[in-house]
Amino acid sequence: MNDSYLTITQSTPEILYKERGSKFYATAYPFSKESQLQEIIDHLRKTHQKAGHHCYAWKIGADDNNYRSNDDGEPSHSAGDPILSQINAREMSDILVVVSRIFGGTKLGVGGLIQAYREAARQALEQARVVKRVITVKVSIRFEYPQMSQVMRFIDEHNLTIAQQELTTSCAVTVKVPQSKESSIIDQLNAMYPIKASSYGTSH
Repeated sequence: MNDSYLTITQSTPEILYKERGSKFYATAYPFSKESQLQEIIDHLRKTHQKAGHHCYAWKIGADDNNYRSNDDGEPSHSAGDPILSQINAREMSDILVVVSRIFGGTKLGVGGLIQAYREAARQALEQARVVKRVITVKVSIRFEYPQMSQVMRFIDEHNLTIAQQELTTSCAVTVKVPQSKESSIIDQLNAMYPIKASSYGTSH
């Protein structure tokens, strides 16, 4: 189970890659839900009105199961897959890369298209300011005041981040735990009777 992945928080500057007269305009966008796609494509259709193809690939989340690629009329697997390959090569997610092509009069062939779309995507991603996104689970810890030092020492030793706390005679602290360590942390805390721990959702 992955606890983190690389992503971007802002769109990259558009790059232009030329190949035998054809122009390939490429941009990478932060992307967290598929409903964002149409607005971006519509904007690019207006920006590059001579472009006959707006090919793309996106990936969302930390696992490798939530992704799509689209050739938008180019020969099958000649555009979307090469773009996706560049996203995967950088182990990135929550990202969309779109390459808009204006035909230059010379057919590139499938091999030429694959190389061109891959290179355009690569150059766009080279412009990206990459950040690491960590997936955590919120764990609630409930305890009485006499266990305060014990709980705080545990939090410190395991490098956990406190998200919320209520420290009175009956105390509650919410910490962020890397999701792969969720079960282990909760089990360790619950073994420290009378401390009680439970989880309630993921966050980034």
